[in-house]
Amino acid sequence: MHNRTLPIILIGVLACTSAFGQPKAEWPCFHGPKRDNKSTETGLLKQWPEDGPKLLWTASGLGKGYSSVGIAGGLIYTAGTREKQTYVIALDLDGREKWRKLNGPSWEATRRHAVGYAGSRGTPTWDEDRLYHVSERGHLTAFEAATGRQLWRVDLFKTYDAPVPKYGIAESVLIDGDRLIVCPGGKKGYMVCLEKKTGKPVWANTEIREGVGYCSPVIATFAGTRQILSMSEASVFAVDAATGKRLWHVAHGNRRRNSCTDPIFHNGHVFATTGYGAGSILIRLEAVDGGIRAETVWSGKLMDNHHGGVVLLDGHLYGAGHNAKGWFCLDFMTGKQAWNAPGKGALTWADGMLYCLEERGTMKLVEATPKAYREVSSFVVPSGGPGLRWAHPVVCGGRLYIRHADKLYAYDIRAK
Repeated sequence: MHNRTLPIILIGVLACTSAFGQPKAEWPCFHGPKRDNKSTETGLLKQWPEDGPKLLWTASGLGKGYSSVGIAGGLIYTAGTREKQTYVIALDLDGREKWRKLNGPSWEATRRHAVGYAGSRGTPTWDEDRLYHVSERGHLTAFEAATGRQLWRVDLFKTYDAPVPKYGIAESVLIDGDRLIVCPGGKKGYMVCLEKKTGKPVWANTEIREGVGYCSPVIATFAGTRQILSMSEASVFAVDAATGKRLWHVAHGNRRRNSCTDPIFHNGHVFATTGYGAGSILIRLEAVDGGIRAETVWSGKLMDNHHGGVVLLDGHLYGAGHNAKGWFCLDFMTGKQAWNAPGKGALTWADGMLYCLEERGTMKLVEATPKAYREVSSFVVPSGGPGLRWAHPVVCGGRLYIRHADKLYAYDIRAK
């Protein structure tokens, strides 16, 4: 179940609060503290050994899943499915299981042909010693982070009269102060806001009548208004964080009706992308007559990101297109291509480098520059089971975490 390759005393140096005085290293939710998929880590390797960085440990027994990891309070959190049930799992920083708690039936429990996509989706969200997770079947649960004790639970589909999406709920809970945001996609609440400590409703948006988009919401402030940005199956939209009222929306979707990539807000603009040939769009926001007007600046089909995420760095977008389109670097304001290289997968950024996980198992270290595609190192990640590598990689505490199916791998990427 567990294989360690480094003495505990050395691994302890990487803890969130170290006896050696290292700064706190946390990645408390999907795509990190700012939900921008960018790590604050420094002092990392700029080149790996030929066979890859040192594998510290492998944790097994997670079950099926595409969930990434959250890291906070000295624990690592993820989710997985076993025997058609979804579990939230906590590991210590040595990869040993601390607790495992049921969060309802899995998506495949009600699907007749679910083998190819079976497994957990959303990444648990840590906040103030509590852990929040929404399962594929809409079970939103708050746990005591240290022990896994259930604090409250809401059945989103039942409460908000929502159908089960084709691929189940795939989002990760968003925390906004003393509230949390989720998107059941129901008649009584398309996007909803709840008190994070009690699960009691604050507001529910019933204006939006489109199917869910499988992405996770993000927060942005424009013209003095705090907005929650997301994508449905057919549009990019924003609601008022205080009231839930829809502020604006722009049509953008694909023929498969599954927009999976989180939107990006920067300097009064919103970038959104979706797969299956639909491509990308940049939207400019303008304050008009007490409201917000949204207008398309550019749209293009170069990078139609499937579900591997996009990172914005110094005015450029980095991510992969669908099928054989490859990795891209695009200019944020114009959509023009800076470079394109073969491959497809999920990525993250840390210390000037892109960590690009190919969905068939190769992890690549690439310089984050628009000048050219510069791959520095690569290695093949061991298989954790059947299926493609769709869980997003994480860099935290001097480590690179890679989830594949039943296993989680922790690599030491600190510069010596």
